[in-house]
Amino acid sequence: MPLGATAAEVPDDPLDSSQWRYMARKYFRDASIVFDERVKVIAPDYAEDSLNTPVQVSAPDLEGVEQVLVFADMSPITKVLDYYPVKADPAIGFSFKVQQATPIRAAMRTADGTWHIGGTWVDAQGGGCTAPSVASADPIWETRLGETEARLWSRDSGGDRLKFRVVHPMDTGLAAGIPEFFITEVTITDDSGETLARLEPYEPVSENPVITLDLDARGPLTLAGRDNNGNRFEATVAEPAS
Repeated sequence: MPLGATAAEVPDDPLDSSQWRYMARKYFRDASIVFDERVKVIAPDYAEDSLNTPVQVSAPDLEGVEQVLVFADMSPITKVLDYYPVKADPAIGFSFKVQQATPIRAAMRTADGTWHIGGTWVDAQGGGCTAPSVASADPIWETRLGETEARLWSRDSGGDRLKFRVVHPMDTGLAAGIPEFFITEVTITDDSGETLARLEPYEPVSENPVITLDLDARGPLTLAGRDNNGNRFEATVAEPAS
């Protein structure tokens, strides 16, 4: 059984992070907190590439999830992304930048306001958040900014799996002389305009982010987003062949 408490009475951290109580106060305040084995966070034990460390978050047995918050305790920018699975599973795959050894956690807020938390440690040599993006040294990167590729696959359980990639430097602002420049919002809608899922990435998400989502709906879909400089991108994704 999961152990729960409010942030005023923070439960002991199963990952034994020195930053856990600060994270609890920062993100959950007086909300109910539950360490829950149903929330799965899969990541490599060691980040071979600190600029591009893969993570898979899911909770197939947890119902009523309205928000997924992913954060890394020891990173200089702790919040990695917010995900709102409106008509989707509470599952997301992505890559992020690792500055140093850190827990990477997923907190899932259910309809009753409880945050269900899972996580794992990722060891790293470091430097991911303070390194400049590859795009920052490329004189022609602006010609491809926002270029979007996406594909759908039919799921046996119903709905589609969506995988998309957006060309964007995702600069953290922590590299000397390079300001923060990152995607702030991505919304997925069906052909009637109804929102299926909404994503808010933050600076630690890897350059040219590749995101995987499991939707409860079938295509065709529209994917639209913007960054913190007001640049917008949009793509239509056809229904997968049967």
